[in-house]
This record gives sequence, C-alpha cells and structure tokens, in this order.
Amino acid sequence: MKKLIGLVLIGFAGAVTFAQNAESEVIRLSIDEAVEYALKNNRTLKSNDIDLEMKTRASKYSWNVFLPTVQASGTMSRATEFSPSTAAQSQIFNKLTQGAYPIMTDYDSEEDRWSTIGSISASWNFTPAYIAKIKVAKAQYEAGKVSWEESQNETLMNIKKIYYGLLLQQESLKIQKTTLENARQRMNQAATNFKNGSIPEIQYLQTQVNYENTKPDVDSAEQTLNQQMDLFAFMLGLPVGTKIELTSEITPTYVDVNADELLAKYSDNDLQIQSLRKNMDAAKLGISAAGLATWVPTLALSYSWQPVYIGSEGAFHFYKDLGSDDKWYDSGSFSATLVWNLTNMLPWSANQQQIKDYKQQLAQLELTVETLKENQKVEVKKAVDTLNQAREQIEAMGRNVTLAQRAYDMTARSYRNGTTELLDLRDAETSLNQAKLGQINQKFQYISALMDLENTLNTKLTK
Repeated sequence: MKKLIGLVLIGFAGAVTFAQNAESEVIRLSIDEAVEYALKNNRTLKSNDIDLEMKTRASKYSWNVFLPTVQASGTMSRATEFSPSTAAQSQIFNKLTQGAYPIMTDYDSEEDRWSTIGSISASWNFTPAYIAKIKVAKAQYEAGKVSWEESQNETLMNIKKIYYGLLLQQESLKIQKTTLENARQRMNQAATNFKNGSIPEIQYLQTQVNYENTKPDVDSAEQTLNQQMDLFAFMLGLPVGTKIELTSEITPTYVDVNADELLAKYSDNDLQIQSLRKNMDAAKLGISAAGLATWVPTLALSYSWQPVYIGSEGAFHFYKDLGSDDKWYDSGSFSATLVWNLTNMLPWSANQQQIKDYKQQLAQLELTVETLKENQKVEVKKAVDTLNQAREQIEAMGRNVTLAQRAYDMTARSYRNGTTELLDLRDAETSLNQAKLGQINQKFQYISALMDLENTLNTKLTK
C-alpha cells in the first residue's frame, strides 16, 4: 500500500512539473510569425471565414430557385359515418369485382371504414425574376469577398500595431529599469560615502528617497506590459498567460511618397469603396428583380398522381396488391398556369415599396461613396504629413540622443567626483530618457502611419 501511495505521489509531482514547464514555455515571435499565427488561430478571422463561406454557398447554389417542388405522401383515413363519397368508392369497387352497383348502407367490418390513398405531386414555377435573383446572390458574394478582405486587413493591421506597441512599452520599461538600477547604485554609493563621512546624511537620504520613489513606477509599468501581453496572446488565439518573446525591432522602412500621386494611382483600391460599389450593383439588380416580379407573369406547371386502393383485401392489406393496376384507382392531374400578381402593380403595394427602398438605398450608397472619397483624401494627406514629420523627428532625436548621452556621462562623472549635485544628475538622466523615448515613439508613429496609409489605399508601399 505504501508503495502504491508513493507511486501516486511521484506521478502527481511529475504532472505538476509538466504543467509548470508548459506554463513557463516561451514562444518567440517575429512580426511576420505573429501575423501568420493569427491567420490560423485568431477567432475574429475564423468568424470572417465562416461568413464568407456562407456567402459562397449562397452564390454557388443560387440556381436552386429552378428546382421543382416534389412531394410524396401516404394517407390512411377512417370514416366515422357512411357518406356519398364512401358510397361512390364502394360502387367502383363492386363494379370492378362483381359487375354490379349495390349501394352499401352500412359497414360490414372495422376495416371497411378505412381507406388507403397515396399521393405524388410535382410543381415548377418560372419567372425571369429568378434570373435577376441569381445575379443578386452573385453580387452579394462579390461584396462579401471584399468585406472579408477588408476585415482581414483591418484585423492583421491591428495585430501589427499592438506588436509594435508592445515593443515600445518594452523599450520604455527597459529605460525605466535602467534608471531604477542607476538610482540603486547611487544609493549604495551614497551609503558607503556616508559611512566614510564623505557626505552628509541628508545627501544619502535623498538618494534613498529617489530610489524608493522610482520602484512603484517600474512595477506598475511592468504589470501593464504583462496585461497587454495577455491581450495580445488572446488576439493571436493563444491561451491567456502564454509567455511571448517579441523578436522583431521597431525599425521603420522609409518611403518617399506624395499624397496627390498616391491618390491618382491607388484611390480606386480602397476596399470600403469597392464594397459599397458591389452593394450598389446588388441594389440595382434587386430593383430589376422586383420590376420583373411585378410586370412579367409566372409560369406554374403542376402534376399530381393520387392512387386510391380499392382491392378486395381491405385498406390494411394494400401492400399485397402494390403491383396490381386493377386494384388501384388513379385521380391524378396536370396543369399549366400563367399567374400575374396584380397587387404588386399597385403603387402602395409591398413590392412597389421595396423598389422604392432599393432606390433610396442606392442613393445612400452613392452619397457614402462620395463621402469616403473625400475622407480618403484627408486620411492620405494626414498619413503622408505624419510620415514626413516623423522621419524628420527620428533623425533629429537621433542626434539629440547622442548629445544627451554625452551630457549624462559627463554629469555622472562629475557627480562621482563630488563636483555636481544629485539634482543635476537626475535632470541629465531625465533628458536622456526623454530623448530615447521620443525617438522610439516617433519610430512607432512612422510605422503606424505607414500601415494606415497602406490599408487606406489597399496597396504595399514598401518592398
């Protein structure tokens, strides 16, 4: 028994160790690998795939409006009273079996009250409006493809932005940790100098307060970064809590762009505008379909076959005479009909109101397209201005970082030699951190603006 308990405990410990190792496993992702993983696992993208699949199926099988309606049924009914119709069936039965026409006045048995009837019917309708409806389904599918691509691009762009945003947070945290470590080293040095009598106690206390004030900011920034990492893992489709290591860097690829040239070359690539135009095509086809349904008649073909069992075996034994033609009575029919729905011609009918709705929707879509075109001009010019400004700022801040680093190094040496106050050193360090963060932030702004521009124009501007 003790051995069994020991084996169980060992197995449990092994399972816990395995779970801990699984949780501690770090997934390394570059920006391209993150996008590739999202394409396979992101829930929003999977939902978009399902939407497109439904539209694809609706378009592929839109021809099914031409399928005939075929129905088959079998009925066994029991008469509670003797009726003329029952008498007529009895006369037919007696004529076929005895050659006479006695009228039954009562049922001989319970089975005489029952009758067996089969029915097979087929109907087929045709109207030119069906052809227009098929075209509507095709147009809706084309619009759905554009919407799917638009949603894909939007989701992937957001994932890329979050990726670079996390890199920005990491760089900021790295600078804060460096600042914290410098504060700790200064505090330890001050403690040693205070013990040696080189500095007064107030100077040592100042370094200690500075260190303690910096710690909460670093802890808060680290907690925020971890929360954003969990959100990023969720967007990628990874289990929440998965540890991710980002291997790419915030390194922009510079492009020389001109707003007017971009608009002239790529303005029609906008997926929102393309989607609206596809919807406009569908609305126009909807108007045609409704018009055809109003003024063109529908051809309706119908055929039915209704065999009634009249054999001598009785209603419950119809299956014995399924192959016997003289034991069944056929009352089938065929019809061909032209149908006009005159109500649809009335100006206040539901059909006419639908046509008016289609026309107003078409007018709304045209206005929306015009609005998007003007908004596109604004967005492209804004993105180009941001790119140019961010590029200039990156270059300027690169020079500023070099100067701030030299100033900080000189101030740090002076502070160690006792010729500079702590406040001067902190100011130099703050200036250096601001220069570094400012440059990284401008790099992020450049990358973000470039992604917005490429998404707006639906084109790749970088090689």
